[in-house]
Amino acid sequence: MSQEFNIEWTGTSNYNKGRSGRAPLAIVNHITAGRFPGCLSWMQNIAAQASAHYLVTKTGRILQLVKDEDTAWHAGAVHKPSWPLYDRTNPNRYTLGIEHEGMPGDALTEEQYRATLWLHRQLTKKWSIPVDRDHIIGHYRIDSVNRPNCPGPGFPWDRLFSDLNRGDQAMAGKPEDWKLNIIQEAKAAGLITSDHDPDEPATKWFILAIALNILKVVKSWLKS
Repeated sequence: MSQEFNIEWTGTSNYNKGRSGRAPLAIVNHITAGRFPGCLSWMQNIAAQASAHYLVTKTGRILQLVKDEDTAWHAGAVHKPSWPLYDRTNPNRYTLGIEHEGMPGDALTEEQYRATLWLHRQLTKKWSIPVDRDHIIGHYRIDSVNRPNCPGPGFPWDRLFSDLNRGDQAMAGKPEDWKLNIIQEAKAAGLITSDHDPDEPATKWFILAIALNILKVVKSWLKS
């Protein structure tokens, strides 16, 4: 069974009613470049002239600002696009925008990833959006000049498409419990300092960091 999430309505005045006869045919993923709740407040501020249909926080909350049937202001500015479905009209009219709390380059937290995976599943099913890299894109595909890092290099594209294509058998991208337990035990023991994706390959710096932390733990034992 896949994990279930709730969508919390927050609303904003930054939107247009309807879609000028269009329907959503793609999902555009963003990074907020700010922390919650400030990023939410900004999209609710008329001075921002910006919004998205959804905001996924680092804790895994899914907030909805604009109804799917209405037009959010998330990707209207187009500069040197590389998106083949762009038809020279306002992309806001035929896309759904999902903002993710974080800074450019941030990786999603595990809770945030599970929530956005669940949300992508709901939206692709509801609007018959194909699961491919032309129908689920990053903002940079529409504006490569001003938004080259939106949602940024930390966004888990490969994992997202893999889990979406595997369906419910992927268990919403959730690693087995024993893997998560090892991560938590290692964190409690001081071997790692933050949460990590158990299935992500370990880089050299990560292995060295663990080795250094082990040395610190051993030295503390010897002194005691």
